Amino acid sequence: MRTRVKICGFTRVEDAVFAANLGVDAIGLVFYPPSPRHVDIEQAINIVKALPAFTTVVALFVDEQEARIREVLQHVPVDCIQFHGDESAQACRLYGKRYIKALSMRKDTDVLALAEHYHDAAGLLLDAYHPNAKGGTGNQFDWELIPKVCPLPIVLAGGLDVFNVNQAIDQVRPYAIDVSSGVEAAKGIKDFDAMAAFIKTINESDRKLT
Repeated sequence: MRTRVKICGFTRVEDAVFAANLGVDAIGLVFYPPSPRHVDIEQAINIVKALPAFTTVVALFVDEQEARIREVLQHVPVDCIQFHGDESAQACRLYGKRYIKALSMRKDTDVLALAEHYHDAAGLLLDAYHPNAKGGTGNQFDWELIPKVCPLPIVLAGGLDVFNVNQAIDQVRPYAIDVSSGVEAAKGIKDFDAMAAFIKTINESDRKLT
């Protein structure tokens, strides 16, 4: 099985287009004002308009008001929503869109119980816990916390880069990899060489597993 790739936190059109042409499966747009990778609706529209066909657009929200989410969805062609806060399963289902639920991984995080709670999610994104940030920290968590079998697709995030993604794929065998800070020149500014190397490493890892 090929490991899917999502790169998150785009703020510039040229970065997203370059990533799409590399073959990433999805680009992530962050609609969370405290984040340095936050985009407004106009920025998001411009990025999505420039993307080639077959590139999935994921909109990331953190405990956002329903009205604001609906406003974004009204203007931005979004394929999937990523809920990165403490949203209930009921709240995730309000918009008639496929959704990914992010989990902040701690020692006591019960992934299987949460998979049952969010049973209709398109995937569970497992990220490093941080008391003051919601993703994009560059921190890695203990992959041993991930169950070997899960009823939902696992999207692995948290401190991934070209130096450890091969090990991550070999150890976890996730459905997809999600990266943000690991391919950046600065927060919200992607590094073209880093993105290319990251994708190349994942493709090489997949070939070794086949």
